[in-house]
Amino acid sequence: MQEENQTNVNEFILYGLTTNRDSKAALFTFFLMIYNLTLIGNITIVMLVWSNTSLHKPMYIFLGNLSFVEIWYTTSTVPKMLSGLLSGINSISFNGCFIQFYFFFSFGTTECFLLTIMGYDRYLAICHPLRYNILMSNNKCCFFSASCWILGFLWSLVPVLLISKLPFCGPNKINHFLCDPGPLLELSCVRYFKTEVSLSVYIALMLSITFSFTLISYTFIIETILRIPSASGRQKAFSTCASHLIVVSIFFGCVMYMYIRPSGNHPFPIDKVITVFYTIVTPLLNPVIYTLRNKEVLKVVKKMITGMRVFQKVTVN
Repeated sequence: MQEENQTNVNEFILYGLTTNRDSKAALFTFFLMIYNLTLIGNITIVMLVWSNTSLHKPMYIFLGNLSFVEIWYTTSTVPKMLSGLLSGINSISFNGCFIQFYFFFSFGTTECFLLTIMGYDRYLAICHPLRYNILMSNNKCCFFSASCWILGFLWSLVPVLLISKLPFCGPNKINHFLCDPGPLLELSCVRYFKTEVSLSVYIALMLSITFSFTLISYTFIIETILRIPSASGRQKAFSTCASHLIVVSIFFGCVMYMYIRPSGNHPFPIDKVITVFYTIVTPLLNPVIYTLRNKEVLKVVKKMITGMRVFQKVTVN
């Protein structure tokens, strides 16, 4: 890749979240705790959906896929960020940078498609309840889930290939804690206007399409909910999709701010904070939001805890 592009840069230096040595230890502890909680929460959801037949329904199959995506989405960037907070120089090889870029974008894109399909699933459940089992069977659910993964990983090849073919001859310092298109484009020795415009349109198109379909689903959902005569019925219907709407608002809001905006000089501290939200905070919130607001998942959790207590008592006796 380097010989073909006449690239002289062998590695990149990631500035990370901060250059202040005094704050690095506190940030390392804080983000390590968040990362561990994220893994525990999402792994728990994956195991619950996989091991309990009562959760083998489209809604929870999508939720299990989302949690599995979140595990690898946050793992593609956080461990490297944590190692950078501990080490004096946070370097990453040229190929390693673009490998991280590819997986980070692939899992992020897969999440966009999954959130869109989950919105469509809620639309069918609320707007077409009598035909829901036909319109969203388990086979169709698995097909949609697999399609999200395939599309996510295929779509991300284009931006990675376009940027990796640009010439990089120095400098090699990235003012970020991950390999992202914006900082990488700024380090290119030659700025290709067509390449940058093509990338912006390509990324914006995917985000606009997925967000628009999600917005359309929730427009019909809200319209249907408002037609329900009883207040309790409206509250029950809205509670089934409120958690998904919260996740969609946070994730799409942050991502669209970062990737659908005019080119120019943007403050790096703000960009880093926004990136932390959709790469670290959102994966942590997903299991919390979906679990605390879902009675069926809570019921399974309580059942498992009760079973574990009974097993401990039998073992002790």
